[in-house]
Amino acid sequence: MTTADSIWSALAGVNDPELRLPVTELGMIERVDERPDGSFEVELRLTIVGCPAARQIEREVRSAIESVVDDTGYDLEIGVMTREQRTALTERLRGSRAGRVHPFGRDSLTRVIAVTSGKGGVGKSTVTANLAAAFARRGLNVGLIDADVHGYSIPGLFGLGHDLAPTRIGDMIVPPESHGVKLISIGMFLGDDAQVVAWRGPMLHRTIEQFLTDVYFGDLDVLLLDLPPGTGDIAISLGQLLPSAEVLVVTTPQAAAADVAWRSGALARKTGQRVVGVIETMSPFASPDGGRVALFGEGGGLAVAERLSAEGDAVALLAEVPVSQTLRESGDAGTPLLRAEPTEPAGEALQRAADALLAQPRGLSGRRLPVSLV
Repeated sequence: MTTADSIWSALAGVNDPELRLPVTELGMIERVDERPDGSFEVELRLTIVGCPAARQIEREVRSAIESVVDDTGYDLEIGVMTREQRTALTERLRGSRAGRVHPFGRDSLTRVIAVTSGKGGVGKSTVTANLAAAFARRGLNVGLIDADVHGYSIPGLFGLGHDLAPTRIGDMIVPPESHGVKLISIGMFLGDDAQVVAWRGPMLHRTIEQFLTDVYFGDLDVLLLDLPPGTGDIAISLGQLLPSAEVLVVTTPQAAAADVAWRSGALARKTGQRVVGVIETMSPFASPDGGRVALFGEGGGLAVAERLSAEGDAVALLAEVPVSQTLRESGDAGTPLLRAEPTEPAGEALQRAADALLAQPRGLSGRRLPVSLV
């Protein structure tokens, strides 16, 4: 192996922090040339102008080169990919998927879980954020789409400012990552001066479709979607775009909230999706004197699960998440509770729900599996 080959080999160990693939595989190393005097020229091409990870990539590329050349001199030339190179990169990343077809259809092995509720303010987004964090803690590759376009809150729950714009490579969007979860939200595109979204059905459908088709999540084990409350445009669009998705219903203990939450599960079934469980939030909690405090009543989650079970396949109540000041504070601080205080009672309840979801067998009927008979 020549010294130039050794440099290529060392550079193969440098990953783009956003795409999580070696810079050599992404075509970011244009050339490694040896000069007559024994020194080397290496050309690095960043994916876009103003690449947010440019300094980190340069630092790691230099470190890789210097691990091989020792005292031998080298020059690192840094440029930017041409439009043709970016197009080739996005096509390579998307593989055989052509046109505007999202990768999470019936044949996908990514588990898609849509989190829904009948009413707003029941903690649906908090549940979604913590389930995503729980799956990531288990070593899974997790993506999260904030499909609540009018009431987006996922960026704040993960500590990302609303002015954080995802990286664009051609027509491909690379989502930021926080606490091991890749995230996309309309709030990342609006900035601080335009935080009100007043869109009707077609625009909402187009936004969710673009999140599914244009955002590059890579190979995911689980994709979570934080749906808006109710049975409106986005819930119907998701039924069309992701008919094989599983649906998780969130409710509070109140009878009025439970009655409305049941409707969101019933709609999911009408669009062909499978309801995989119910999570109750704002459940009774233990007071300092050992008593049981039911601020919002009791039994709503169980009532929803029983009603859905009576109308179709069995649906379990996966967890009752007690009222928790720590849960609220962790959300305000931008750190999911299962990252900040996983042993807190609310955290333990959310972890049980995540474990129960992962323990459920997946329905693979009608899916083409990547298996061939020789």
